[in-house]
Amino acid sequence: MHRREFLRTATTAATAAAFTHGLNVSPVRARNFTAKNDRLHIGCIGVGSRGLPVTLSARRFGEIVAVCDADRVHAERAQAKLSDGRAEIHEDYRRVLDRDDIDVITVVTPDHWHTKIAVDALRAGKDVYCEKPMTLTIDEGKLICRTVEETGRVFQVGTQQRSDPEHFLLALALIRAGRIGKVQRATAAIGGAPTSPSLPVMTPPPNLNWDLWQGQTPAVPYTRRRCHYEFRWWYEYSGGKMTDWGAHHVDIAQWGLGMDHTGPTTVEGTATHPDVPNGYNTATAFRINCQFPDDVELVIRDDTDNGILFEGDQGRLFVNRGRISGAAVEQLADNPLPDGAIREVYKGREPGDHMQNFFECVAERDTPISDVFTHHRALSTCHLANIAIRLGRPLHWDATTQQIVGDDEASGWLKRKQRAGYEVA
Repeated sequence: MHRREFLRTATTAATAAAFTHGLNVSPVRARNFTAKNDRLHIGCIGVGSRGLPVTLSARRFGEIVAVCDADRVHAERAQAKLSDGRAEIHEDYRRVLDRDDIDVITVVTPDHWHTKIAVDALRAGKDVYCEKPMTLTIDEGKLICRTVEETGRVFQVGTQQRSDPEHFLLALALIRAGRIGKVQRATAAIGGAPTSPSLPVMTPPPNLNWDLWQGQTPAVPYTRRRCHYEFRWWYEYSGGKMTDWGAHHVDIAQWGLGMDHTGPTTVEGTATHPDVPNGYNTATAFRINCQFPDDVELVIRDDTDNGILFEGDQGRLFVNRGRISGAAVEQLADNPLPDGAIREVYKGREPGDHMQNFFECVAERDTPISDVFTHHRALSTCHLANIAIRLGRPLHWDATTQQIVGDDEASGWLKRKQRAGYEVA
């Protein structure tokens, strides 16, 4: 029996037994992914500065059998550290997807590569863990959502804040319990982006396939600071802080507002953009106002304390990765949340480990805590914010049809022109 068939059959039987006896036991957690025959095979696509720790986390639950990167140095380092030299190295991600022995794919490439690799992996029958932000454009998000529905594969987005019980899940549990009343407004402070001088053109290093790295984006001469970590400050490859930190905080904000399955009605704002040739070009400072149904508002800004401020008609609640504060938190000593309130927010599972949540859902064919549909909705808000500040005018959004209303030029920004040979389809 194929490993994947064995896992599904064993999981179904164990789950049925647990429910028959009235137990809330996860067969995956009980097995702990330690039995060699149960461990899934993982292919890791993108193993640079962020890819390495993501892959290390995934290795707890499976065997790393392939690593892939456009930079040979990254691939060789990952092979040595993650598989004791046993994993096969690939430059072309399609060779990883061709392997029938690989069950799970991690995608930790620059943002402009996420969608094509993820869609191809889903269609190849792989389950996918993809770092945030999931997409480069709104239309790419629609495509991934359709593909997940069509293939039935499991897809987790790397928005790890959704698995934090001490801060973000506690904030959601307090909001759901009505501890700040009806939530009317959220402010996501995500920090500003850096600037750069005009950067020199260079010869690509021999270990880097620069043409491959650029993928669907326009081919340009190599500049070191376009590549690897700094790609996020170029609109060609990313969305700046709006999709970097915004992918985290806007996601939590819309979740708390109860708007994680819909979108804004209007988006408008102001921003400062650098103007240097061959230099960083994403917004360095901004303030965005997003109006949602029922007079709910979301503000995205670069200044103030990094984190999310929720404002209800009975109180305020602030949360970030280091603290959670407000009267509702102070009152927990005398008025604790009901047992299981945080687990309920976490879809009935034990929170705290984002990667484990993914592998549990892979084995049980369930929806992870950071699913493609809610992430696409939050990221659509971020993309709309970028479109609004780049065009310098308000946008009207139909969240049902997922279309910009009455602005043909802005509607053209829902997708981007793609370089021949690297199209996302």
